Amino acid sequence: MRGRPGSDGSSATLAVRGPSLVAETSGSAGSKRDRQYAIRELARAEAIGSQQELVDLLIARGFAVTQATVSRDIADLGLVKAPRGGRHVYVVPESLGASTRPGPDARPTDERLRRILADIPVSVGRSGLILLVTGSPGTASVIAQAIDESSLTEQEGTLAGDNTLLVLFADEARLLAWRERFDDIRTTALEAR
Repeated sequence: MRGRPGSDGSSATLAVRGPSLVAETSGSAGSKRDRQYAIRELARAEAIGSQQELVDLLIARGFAVTQATVSRDIADLGLVKAPRGGRHVYVVPESLGASTRPGPDARPTDERLRRILADIPVSVGRSGLILLVTGSPGTASVIAQAIDESSLTEQEGTLAGDNTLLVLFADEARLLAWRERFDDIRTTALEAR
C-alpha cells in the first residue's frame, strides 16, 4: 500500500502483516485494559524477544493491534528486556525482584539490586563526579529505583533514561566509596547466578 506523497515529493510504504491491524474501539475483548492484561500474561509465560513477536501473539488471541500500540503498551506497563535463555526478552518488572517499601524503622536492603544486577549486565563509566551505568534497553529506571532503595547512600541522586542512568555525587570520596560498594554488590550478584 502506498502512502500519500509528502511535501518533499517522497512517499511512505506501509507493509500490512496478517489480519486487519486496525484496533477495535467497541467491545471489551479489544479494550486497552484487556490488551495490557494479556501482554503482562504473555510476558510472564512466553520468551518474547521483539515487539513483532508480541504483536503476532496478540493477534492470535484476537486482539487487533499495531506495533506502535504494542510499543506504547510496553512503556505503560514498564516491561523491560532482560537476558533469559541466551537472549533478551520482555519481562515484567516484578520478575527482576520484588520492590519492598521499607517502613520507618526498616533498614534498606541490597537484595533487589543484587537480583537485578544478576539479570541485567551493566557497564559503569565516569565523567567527573558522575557515574554512567549502562544496561539493556528499557532497564535504567528499574536499576535506578533499586539503587535508590538499597543501602547505597553516598549518591546525591540518580537520573534514568532508557538504558543509561546517571549517578550523581557531591565529592570524589563519596563517589569512590559508592563505586566500591556497588562493585561488591555486582560481584556477589554475578557469583550467585
